[in-house]
Amino acid sequence: MTRKINVKHPVMEYFAIAFGAALMAIGVGIFLVDAKVVPGGVSGLAMAFHYLSGNSLPVGALMWALNIPLFIWGLKELGKNFAMRTFVGFSINSFFIDFFRGDIPGFRFIRLQDSPAIQDLLKNDFLFLILIGSVFLGVGLGIIFKFKGTTAGSDIVASIMHKRFGIKPGQSIMFTDFFVIAFAGLIIGFKDLSPDKPALSLTLYALFLLFISSKLIDIIIDGFDYARAAFIISEKNDEISETIISEMGRGVTAVKTRGAYTNVEREMVFAVVPMREVSRLVEIVKDVDKDAFVIIHNVHEVLGNGFRRRI
Repeated sequence: MTRKINVKHPVMEYFAIAFGAALMAIGVGIFLVDAKVVPGGVSGLAMAFHYLSGNSLPVGALMWALNIPLFIWGLKELGKNFAMRTFVGFSINSFFIDFFRGDIPGFRFIRLQDSPAIQDLLKNDFLFLILIGSVFLGVGLGIIFKFKGTTAGSDIVASIMHKRFGIKPGQSIMFTDFFVIAFAGLIIGFKDLSPDKPALSLTLYALFLLFISSKLIDIIIDGFDYARAAFIISEKNDEISETIISEMGRGVTAVKTRGAYTNVEREMVFAVVPMREVSRLVEIVKDVDKDAFVIIHNVHEVLGNGFRRRI
């Protein structure tokens, strides 16, 4: 008897994660590093240390080195479910940043950041340069998240802070990004790395970058909507509820229902999750009960614990 193999990690999904990582690397490595406009998270922290070293340490290599201890910490705290996609995501992203910047031996000739178009934007249309960088960054991260990947960094910190201390992920990421941007701004200001633009101006550009890229991430993941409401009907409602609570840290509600055709009473699971967690929710439900009936609704706004207000 031939056993059907359930492919958990299709090759096409990893290809999509790699493509998203390459787009993100273009945004960071080509448009943002030399502009000294720092995104949040580990990529921004790596850029700060890159400036602190006098540009001698490659940004991608620094990102990878900084992500390794976070990855190990996350593996210990969060389990193995996130491991492979996370490692692939931040490793490919780090590689492509140094590849496009010509910081990998044998590929020094590439240096796309030195192309005439990028240099012209850097000197004559700085805002448009940052806008393009934020588009590449947001679209790349959106694709990675859509295919259940991650680039580690602040995502891991936020998940651990939520699990251990109950701190909302959005608050953790916001605090981390603000700290990284402020730290980079101090380095740029003290070392006078950008004589043409004050460090405070570059910090404001960085906040603009975060706003644009975060909006694009939401759009790429699943349109313009904010969150999703899931109605789940299954013979294994209790197990599905427990798994959503334990693995996603999201609340669920059991609603008593009655099938009009069968006249059978049962409980329906109701849960609201951010868009980036929808694919994870569906995966959990199908792992527990492949025959579960799942309805996903658009949600315009959610007010309550675990969700930010729409802007």
